[in-house]
Amino acid sequence: LECSTRSFKLSYYNEYKSYLRLASRSLKMSPTVAKPFEHLPSNVVPVNYVLRLHPDLEQNTFKGQESIEVNVKESVNVIKMNSAEIEVQSAKVVINNSEVVPSNIATDANTETLTLTFGQSLPEGKGNVVLEFTGILNDKLRGFYRSAYTDNSGEKRRIAVTQFESTDARRAFPCWDEPAYKATFDVTLVAPAKCVALSNMPVVKEEIQDDLRISTYDRTPIMSTYLVAFVVGEFDYVEGRDENNVLIRVYTPLGKKEQGDFALDVAIKTLPFYAKYFEIKFPLPKLDLIAIPDFAAGNTSEGCDL
Repeated sequence: LECSTRSFKLSYYNEYKSYLRLASRSLKMSPTVAKPFEHLPSNVVPVNYVLRLHPDLEQNTFKGQESIEVNVKESVNVIKMNSAEIEVQSAKVVINNSEVVPSNIATDANTETLTLTFGQSLPEGKGNVVLEFTGILNDKLRGFYRSAYTDNSGEKRRIAVTQFESTDARRAFPCWDEPAYKATFDVTLVAPAKCVALSNMPVVKEEIQDDLRISTYDRTPIMSTYLVAFVVGEFDYVEGRDENNVLIRVYTPLGKKEQGDFALDVAIKTLPFYAKYFEIKFPLPKLDLIAIPDFAAGNTSEGCDL
C-alpha cells in the first residue's frame, strides 16, 4: 500500500511538472500584453445631446443624426469621443457662428474611439459637434440591439432595445461614453407607425409621416450616457399612478397585457416605499417597465425600466 501511494504521488508530480512546462511554453509563444486604458481628453466636454435615431427593424440597421453641445475648454484641433460599430457619414463643428469641417475623420476599433482632426485650431467656448451616422442593430445584447417575440397567433414581432451599461452607448451614437461626462439628452425616435417607441422621458411631440411615428421626448436630467434607453416595437400596456402621481406603465407582448397587472400593482406600491426609505424623490415624471425576450443585465429576470 505504501509503495502504491508513493508511486501515485510520483506520477501525479511528474504530470504536474509536465503541465507547468507546457503552460510556460505556451505563455512564451503567445504573450498577451493588455493595452493600458486611457480616458478621453478633458479639453472638450459634452453639455447636451440632441439625438435622432431611425431604426430599421427589417434590415437590422439604424440611421442617426446628433448635435452635441460642447464646452471647448482650451484651443484644440482634435476632438476625440467614443464610437463603436458606427460609420460616420459627415461631421462638422459649429462654433462662433462658423462651420468647421474636419480634415480627417478616423475611427479606432481597438480603442472604440472617433477622432475628428481639424486643419485649424478651434477656439475656447461653446460649440456644437454635428454628426450623421449609421449603425447596426446587433445580436450581442449590448448597445442598440435586435430582439423578437412570438405573439399569440405565432407571428414573429421584431423589436429594437438598448443595453448601454456600462460602456455601450457608443454602439448607438458617438458620445463621451464615460460616467464622469454627464449631460442632458433630447431624444427623437423614428419608428413604424404601428410600433411603440419608448425613451427615458415622456413624449412632448408626436406625429405620423409616411407610415412613420416620429416621437420627440422631453429633455432628460443631467446623467451619464449608460442611463439613456430606447425601446421600439409592438406592445400592449397597462398603466396606473402611484401616490406621488408618477405615471407607471407595464408593457407586454401584444395580447398579453393582463400579465402585466401584478407587476403594475407591485410597482405602484414599491416606488413610493423606496422614495420614503431613501428620502429621495423619484426624479422622473414617469416610469415604464417592459419585459424583453433577451436581456443581458440582471440575474434571472429579463427586462428594463425607463
